[in-house]
Amino acid sequence: MPLYEFACDGCDQTVEVLVRSPSEQPTCPTCGDDKLTKLLSVPAAPAIRSGGGLPVARAEAMGQSCGAPRCCGGGCDF
Repeated sequence: MPLYEFACDGCDQTVEVLVRSPSEQPTCPTCGDDKLTKLLSVPAAPAIRSGGGLPVARAEAMGQSCGAPRCCGGGCDF
């Protein structure tokens, strides 16, 4: 049962809704409106299984942006 992200036209909120089947009409948990627009979500990154870890912030890169979309500018090791 996937969670989908929707934009509600009624209350102008972005909400996550659990959708049990494709035929189900989701409603906004905030206002109850059923006029929702499904948003595109970024999938989660796959788990690293080869013994390596996640990228570690480097001291010399702190404060520099790598240029990737939504980069926090904090040494993502890219």
